[in-house]
Amino acid sequence: MDLKEMRGKDAAALRTELTELYKAGFSLRMQHATQQLNNTAQLRRNRRDIARVHTLLREKANEQ
Repeated sequence: MDLKEMRGKDAAALRTELTELYKAGFSLRMQHATQQLNNTAQLRRNRRDIARVHTLLREKANEQ
């Protein structure tokens, strides 16, 4: 998901996106640990998406 799509969401939708990203990150880590993960760049992309959502949540909290 790109940043423009994320900015259009409200705080509740961002929180649900964050929980989905955490679940996906756990799954990616388990795949990496069992050596079933082919594209290890997904780990990095997932971490950065989580950071983006945290940043947007912080921005939305400061706006109010």
